Amino acid sequence: MRSLNSLFAFAAALIAALSFAAQPLAAQSVLRDAETEALLRDMAYPLIEASELEPENVEIVLINDPSINAFVAGGQVVYIHAGLLGAADTANEVQGVIAHELGHITAGHVVRFDERVRQAQGITILSLLLGVGAALAGAGDAAFGALMAGQTAAQGSFLAFNRNQEAATDLAGARYLSGAGISGRGMISFFEKLRNQEIRRGFSQSDDAGYVRTHPLAGDRIEILRGLLSEDAAWAAPDDPDIQSRFEAVQAKLYGYLAEPQRTYQQYPLSDNSVPARYARAYAYHKDALVQNAVDEADALLADDPDNPYFLELKGQILLESGRPAEALTPLRRATDITRNEPLIAGLFGHALIATEDESNYEEAERVLRAAVARDRLNPFAWYQLGVVYAARGDIPRARLASAEQQVMTRRFPEALRSAQAAEAGLPYGSPDWIRAQDVALEARAALERIRDNR
Repeated sequence: MRSLNSLFAFAAALIAALSFAAQPLAAQSVLRDAETEALLRDMAYPLIEASELEPENVEIVLINDPSINAFVAGGQVVYIHAGLLGAADTANEVQGVIAHELGHITAGHVVRFDERVRQAQGITILSLLLGVGAALAGAGDAAFGALMAGQTAAQGSFLAFNRNQEAATDLAGARYLSGAGISGRGMISFFEKLRNQEIRRGFSQSDDAGYVRTHPLAGDRIEILRGLLSEDAAWAAPDDPDIQSRFEAVQAKLYGYLAEPQRTYQQYPLSDNSVPARYARAYAYHKDALVQNAVDEADALLADDPDNPYFLELKGQILLESGRPAEALTPLRRATDITRNEPLIAGLFGHALIATEDESNYEEAERVLRAAVARDRLNPFAWYQLGVVYAARGDIPRARLASAEQQVMTRRFPEALRSAQAAEAGLPYGSPDWIRAQDVALEARAALERIRDNR
C-alpha cells in the first residue's frame, strides 16, 4: 500500500509539471545579427500585413537553439530557433512557419494557453484533495486512483486544447500566405520534414498517437492543408529569388558561426566559391584563429559586391576581434554609413573606435553609440560601450546610467537599481537623462519585487 507521503510527492510532481508549462519564456540565448534580422523582417512583412497586425509592432527573434522549433510567448513576438533556419531548404518554408506563428498571435493563444493551464492545475489539485481524503480514511489504493484519474483528466484537457489551437492556427497561416500572395508550398514541405521526424521517432498516424501529443500529427496537417493551399492562386507563384539568395547566405553564415570549424570545412569545401560557402568559411577560419584566411574570404566577397554592408561588417569584425581595431575602422565606418547607423553595426563600429585607445576617436564613438541606442534601446552591448566612452571622458553620471540600462537588460536588477540611483543623483534635475534614470530604477525595483513575490 502506498504511503501518504508518496501520494503527496506524486501529486506535487504533477502540479509542478503543469506549473512549469505556465511559466513565461525563460532567459534564452538570443542571436542578434543585422543581416539576419533584416532578412527575417523582409520575409515576415507581407505576412504581418495580411494578418492585419502592424508590422512595426511585431518582432522576429532568433534563438540560439539547435532544435527545429518556433513559438510565441507573450506580446507580438515570434521566436525562431536557429535549428529551424538550418533545417529549412527554402526561405518559403520559414515563411510558412512564420505565418503559422502569426496565427497564434492574432488568436490570442498565449493568453488562452495560460488560462487552460490553470484549469488543468485546478483538476489536478481537486484530485489531490480527493486523494488525501481517501488516504486519511485508510484507502491508499483509492487515493492513488483518484490522483491518477485527476492526472489523466488534466493531461487530456490540456493536450486536446493545445491540438485544437494548432489546427486552427494552421488554417490562419494558410490565409495569411494567400493574402500575401506567397505560395503555401513551403508550409507543406516543412510539414513533410516534421512527418519524417515523427516516423523516425516511432509516432504512427493512429488516433492514440495524436492524442498524447501537443500538436496534431504532421500527416493530418498535410492532408488538410494541401487541398486548401494547392487551390490557392499563389500556389504556383515562384519563390522570390532575392529573398532566397539572402536566405542561403544567412543560413551559411549561421552555420559557420555556430558549427565546429571542421564541420564547416566539410560542408563548404574550398572547391565551393559561392557566397554562402565563403561566408561560412570566413567564420570558421575566424574561430580557428586563421585570421588571414578569414580576411581573404571577406575580401573575395567584397570583390564581387564592394558596397555590401554585411560583407564590410564581416571584415571589420574579423579585424577587430583579431586585435587590429585601427584596420577595422574603415570597413565598419563604411558599413555604418551605408546602413544609416544600423544599431548592431554602429555598435560594433563604436566598439572598434574605443578599442583603438585613441582619445581622438572617443567623440565619434559617443556620437555613433548614442545613435545606436536611440534606435535600439534593447542593445546591452552598445550600452556597455557607451558607458565606457562616458567613463573615459569623465562623465560618470551618464556612465552609470548606461551601465544601468545594460544591467537591467541582462537581468542584473540589484546592480541596475544601484547604478540608476547613482546616475539620478549626479544628473541635472529634470533633464531627459535624469528622467530616464528614474525609469530604469523603477523597472529594476519592480523586477526585484516580482522575484521576491514569486519566491
